[in-house]
Amino acid sequence: MADGGLDGVLLTDPDSIAYFAGFWNYLGVEFGRPTLVFVPRSDSPSLITPLMESEMCRAMAWIGDVRPWEDGVGGEWTAPLHDLLSALGNGVLGLEQRRIPALVSAWIADDFGGLKRTDATPLLGAIRMIKDTDEIAILRQAGQVAVAMVEGALEVIAEGVAEYEVALAVIGAGTRKAAGFLADEGMDRFHSPMVHNLQILQSGAHTCMVHRRPNVRRLAKGDPIYLCFCGITSFRHYKPGFDREFFIGSVTDKQARVYETTVAAQQAALAQVRPGVAAEEVNAAADEVYRSAGFAAGYRTGRGFGYSYLEEPQIKRGDGTRLQAGMALAVDGGITLAGEFGARVGDSIIVTDGGFEYLTDFPRDLRIL
Repeated sequence: MADGGLDGVLLTDPDSIAYFAGFWNYLGVEFGRPTLVFVPRSDSPSLITPLMESEMCRAMAWIGDVRPWEDGVGGEWTAPLHDLLSALGNGVLGLEQRRIPALVSAWIADDFGGLKRTDATPLLGAIRMIKDTDEIAILRQAGQVAVAMVEGALEVIAEGVAEYEVALAVIGAGTRKAAGFLADEGMDRFHSPMVHNLQILQSGAHTCMVHRRPNVRRLAKGDPIYLCFCGITSFRHYKPGFDREFFIGSVTDKQARVYETTVAAQQAALAQVRPGVAAEEVNAAADEVYRSAGFAAGYRTGRGFGYSYLEEPQIKRGDGTRLQAGMALAVDGGITLAGEFGARVGDSIIVTDGGFEYLTDFPRDLRIL
């Protein structure tokens, strides 16, 4: 903050609040109840949270100054925030401009329109980008939870099984694996093992729709089935990416070629991963495989992740960020034949001094079930 000329930073993104303060609630600004953390440059931080969450907040957060507010009383959350921002005087306030709720940003603009504001997102992203030893240990467990999910799916995938039944098996397998890593004491008692959110899953020709959710369609012989676990794997708040695809009963030569090219592109990208290499160079290695095989270059080849699904860097054209040991990356391959078929594969890794370590080490070879 001193280097950036910031006198205070207001954290509004729930992932940032969880990372820096150790507290997360479940009914936040989408219910009109924001939780906020204010960090002054030269004093202790303060945490503003709904009264109903305050007991849990005090048990979880390391921040001593917790300021509860109540629905319909005394200006609600705006009253403590007004007190804190007033103390800045003519200072500079850093905001998470890419993630701040409109409810909060509009109030600041109305009540503190003269306050100098700047984007603190790059500062916060730089702090979160490199994972330490403790974080990496959790990420390894998160990777095992993701692998357990695909193993659970493989136990039920068969002709005649509905897509949603596969998703239910995924949820059960991942939840049981996560539960095995948690204890009913310390901070663990605030982490739920439950796998939640709607899984990304498609089968048949719908695999060309990258992000369709599971429905009542029943699997048939010759179907590809694609499972993405990126939006449902969240263990101790870490969110790795993971994708696998399988074929039911048979596979065509065309499908096999597309799938094998997809895996080759991902592996070419991974072969470039090491400290000092630019993120866009990793992406370029995958794009070259696509072009050489006669396919158009795809979407981004990956992204950083951690407490958030999307962190920096992004493995795409134009991102010149140099990789560093300790970065957590999801690295993907994907080819879509519009209206016909889509092939995908994805893994999470940690960048190491000599290259990378798989967090989701599960076979990527073409597999017919």
